[in-house]
Amino acid sequence: MINTGRKHLVHIVKYRWLWMALSAILLVPGIFAMVYSSMTYSNHAPLKVGIDYTGGTILQYGLTEKISNEDLAKNRKALEEAGIENPYIQILNVNSTQQKNTKAQISSIISIRTKFVEKDSMVPEKIKGTLAKQYNNPELISVSSVGPTMGKELFKNSLLAVTLAVLGIIAYLSFRFRFDYAVAAILGIVHDVLFVCGAFSILGLLYNVQIDGLFITALLTVIGFSVHDTIVVFDRIRENLRYYAKKMSFGEIVDASVNQTLARSINTSLTTLITLLALYFFGGVTTKDFVLAMILGIAIGTYSSIFFCSMLVDFWNDKKNSMASV
Repeated sequence: MINTGRKHLVHIVKYRWLWMALSAILLVPGIFAMVYSSMTYSNHAPLKVGIDYTGGTILQYGLTEKISNEDLAKNRKALEEAGIENPYIQILNVNSTQQKNTKAQISSIISIRTKFVEKDSMVPEKIKGTLAKQYNNPELISVSSVGPTMGKELFKNSLLAVTLAVLGIIAYLSFRFRFDYAVAAILGIVHDVLFVCGAFSILGLLYNVQIDGLFITALLTVIGFSVHDTIVVFDRIRENLRYYAKKMSFGEIVDASVNQTLARSINTSLTTLITLLALYFFGGVTTKDFVLAMILGIAIGTYSSIFFCSMLVDFWNDKKNSMASV
């Protein structure tokens, strides 16, 4: 039953313009960052793409010394002076398999991403020589490359995967709900994707964070999560309209419906975020960006289901009523 007294409700509809303004504040910086990135990057991409999509090589060197993130700037400068173009450097955790496959007991692994390196290139030895000036006997333990042609193919397939997923969701929502509900849910997807992409565009500009295949995986997961949460809210609105359309205004029904699903949405998102935060802080370095995309996506997906999509439906209903009264 709906609480018709309504004094205990969280009044979502009452502050709907505030939620719209908050959404704009969340999206606009990222949109500006994507536009700026498209104008400044040589490939005109709105985000900084990794070697998965541009082609390139990752070389990993084992070091007997412990190194910290403070050493990365010094290493990057040394490599650039040695002629290595735009190296992207990370420190990786050492696992038991890597320990067994090396000649010496390694304490740190430094991962260096650079442009595509041919098999007969002297770049690996040049990097080793540069690192040897700062560390004792750096050992090349892994080389992985993605050719430029394959990178472009992977990028095309990733865009195709996202497009097909969105089209499938649009088809389902159009069949499952009224047109206004479907449009609101689709705009919610756009809202969430823009926020995550905008955040990573900013991170790319400020901290050289690059996207790869895992980012697309995270984006598809976020899309699914966002739609699922929105459908729960819309289902409750539609159910309540059947019984209370003559007793309450549409805005009051939206308020009540959101409140009925609020605890469920927060509990589901919170338990997921706790798990993801544990992975982010205690998991491997190579999955940090993937987990961060998931954290941002689930947080914004929960927000948009409650404060964005439901408000769009309320705006649409007001517009329809005002047109009917003319």
